[in-house]
Amino acid sequence: MNCKNCYTELEEHDDYCRSCGGRVVRNRLTFKNLFEHVSETFFNYDNTLLKTFLTLFRKPEAVIDGYIEGTRKKYVNVISYFALAITISGLYMFIINKYFPEVMDFSFMSAPGQEEFQKKNMAFVQEYQSIIMMLYVPIYALMARLVFFNIKKYNYTELLVVFLYIQAQISIASAIVVVALAFIGLNTSILGVATLPLMVIYSAYCLKRLYKLNTLDIIVRTLLFLVVLGITLFIITIIMLGVMFFTGELQEMFEAGKKAAEEAAKTKSAN
Repeated sequence: MNCKNCYTELEEHDDYCRSCGGRVVRNRLTFKNLFEHVSETFFNYDNTLLKTFLTLFRKPEAVIDGYIEGTRKKYVNVISYFALAITISGLYMFIINKYFPEVMDFSFMSAPGQEEFQKKNMAFVQEYQSIIMMLYVPIYALMARLVFFNIKKYNYTELLVVFLYIQAQISIASAIVVVALAFIGLNTSILGVATLPLMVIYSAYCLKRLYKLNTLDIIVRTLLFLVVLGITLFIITIIMLGVMFFTGELQEMFEAGKKAAEEAAKTKSAN
């Protein structure tokens, strides 16, 4: 008998392959053993997925430093975890858009006349969510190199691993919380904005433990990180406005704002 994964020859009594570690499956697939496999994979406390998710909250350095230093079996590897986060985020967007569209209504943040622009912006973010998630990681890693310029613990590639884990954890946790609150009927229209500080705090918490910093040091570096992020977002905004100017969307937005202001003025005078 050979392993069905790597074709290594096995003994009759082997339950796992001694070469690749794959489990030896002798029974045909049935609903019963399929359910048992799913339960074992996703709901067993000792499985690597749940262990990875919980440990990234309790002791993130165990997962992240462990992977960087070569521990690749104890927790879910970084690429698989990030891919899972993208999948969950896609499922999350489907559920929210289909059953709880009010969650994605950020019109309360828009100036008069910019509601349509806000809708287009959100539609763009939803359509290219996976790409945007992937683009965040190299940008954050580069910013971390600047903020932690005097600490040489991680190179740029290792910082990519750090932020792949952090970004994946934030995405998975956010999706779970938002969908859970929506299902129990709580108003979550401003939850996305409210959770931004929590995301910053969690990222700072992870970096504090990874770099072994004291509280004052991580606060100062977090503030510096936010300044660099603000400058980065300003540059991105300028680029986006330039693109909108050349495509004509900027003029449309100004005209819509002017029209909305005129209608508001007419309504006020009529009252």
